[in-house]
Amino acid sequence: MPFSQPDRGRRAKAVAAVPVNVKVRQATRRMPRLARWLAGRNSLRRPVDRIEGAVMVALIAAFCVAVAMASVFGAHTYQAQRAATTGLRPSAAWLIQAGPLGGGLGHIGQAEARWSSPAGGEHTGVLTTATAPGITGAAAGARIPIWLTPSGQPVPPPGDQAVMVLYGLVAGAAVAALAAIALLILYRLCRLALDRRRLATWESAWDRTGPSWTTRR
Repeated sequence: MPFSQPDRGRRAKAVAAVPVNVKVRQATRRMPRLARWLAGRNSLRRPVDRIEGAVMVALIAAFCVAVAMASVFGAHTYQAQRAATTGLRPSAAWLIQAGPLGGGLGHIGQAEARWSSPAGGEHTGVLTTATAPGITGAAAGARIPIWLTPSGQPVPPPGDQAVMVLYGLVAGAAVAALAAIALLILYRLCRLALDRRRLATWESAWDRTGPSWTTRR
């Protein structure tokens, strides 16, 4: 019997909905399967298997807590950098003596200079390549840009906003990575102990059933 046009449309929609319904049923069954795997009364699951499931759940929860703490640590690192740059003011210094020549890696040069504080006072002191990188190779009397605290002390130039964000992200990621490594090592140790327990259980079961099998043969 031929189908009318509306009937054909309804049949096509019903056929198209079948895979979707199957996927939905499979998705809804995953959580019950996980619950049965962790706390179900499956006679084939041994106590050591339940312990392993509980350990995995505990480690996953610990990793989630570690990720949250890593996020807080990264945000704190960023805020600490922002707080350290609060109150800094750009200024200029004039070298009294020529600046140091370029040194090796890790070498810190210095030169005597004078500068004005934000309050208006005159200061004379020593600038280093850490607080004023521009003194390297500069001649006496050269004008060098510096950054000063409210009290007039020179400090290293503050980092860029993007650099601060990057440092915060790296700090948080490092904490999360260390936590993940520690939890993986802990899981491997627990798995090793549980596998030894499984082997001992298997050997004990074989000692009980092995002689009866040999007699039957």
